[in-house]
Amino acid sequence: MSRRRSLEGQVAVVTGAARGVGELLARKLSARGAKVALIGLEPDELKRVSESLRTESAHWHGDVTDHDAMTRIAGEVKERFGKVDVVVANAGVASGGPFVDSDPVSWRRVIEVNLIGGAVTGRAFLPQLIASRGYFLQIASLAAITPAPMMSAYCSSKSGVEAFAHCLGAEVGHKGVRVGVGYLSWTDTDMVRGADEDEVMRDLRKRLPWPANRTYPLGPAVDRIVAGIERRSRHVYAQWWLRGMQGIRGYLPPVIGTVGQREMRRFEPRLAGTGTRTGLVGAGGAADEGERAVRQ
Repeated sequence: MSRRRSLEGQVAVVTGAARGVGELLARKLSARGAKVALIGLEPDELKRVSESLRTESAHWHGDVTDHDAMTRIAGEVKERFGKVDVVVANAGVASGGPFVDSDPVSWRRVIEVNLIGGAVTGRAFLPQLIASRGYFLQIASLAAITPAPMMSAYCSSKSGVEAFAHCLGAEVGHKGVRVGVGYLSWTDTDMVRGADEDEVMRDLRKRLPWPANRTYPLGPAVDRIVAGIERRSRHVYAQWWLRGMQGIRGYLPPVIGTVGQREMRRFEPRLAGTGTRTGLVGAGGAADEGERAVRQ
């Protein structure tokens, strides 16, 4: 295991920092002495978080899928702080429900924010990370390890960012940049609470095998992410048991395919009767939809 490095005086960038994992991560990085640059779609929330941090911080309103905007922000972050040591590509949205009934715009947006957004963030900040021999952490999910019915967009996007991060790490490692992937199971955030507002999705999740069928507290999960950042880890597991999933992931698709068919057959009458939400879930999803509505 790599030794921990002090974050005192380091400059950390966190996307999706207005709430949830991003907000608490910014707070804990600041508590360890890092200066923090916050990026997201909710200026008022970002300002609230930034002003409450104990170290120097600043916030930027930006869409992680916008290459020009993120390139500009990366330049402004460097101008403000002089360098960038850590970048956490955390911004993400989710939607659920059967693929055949999904809203094509929302489905595509999950891919754009989670996958394209991570890549755009990496492209914008890599020159600074190369200069500092820094660390890029891409937040993925249990969804990258195991597919699941009713989550086609989210699983596809998180599998994609996992592959992206592994590719990127192989490309820039010789330049001194470490790249990591962060894995989280169901964690108590606005996104997960928003998904649970759909009765069918909530009941399906309860039928998952232990330990994937419970919601985990946010604090310990973020503590593990911070420890991973301090160690510049290639893999960061927000829940202890996720590490063990790596060894069996090759066996999961056929198992889930069989079990998933059974569960979908069980829930199909409820889906036909009440349907399921097709838009983005949670407060973060609402912020993303609001941002796009303003642009249109």
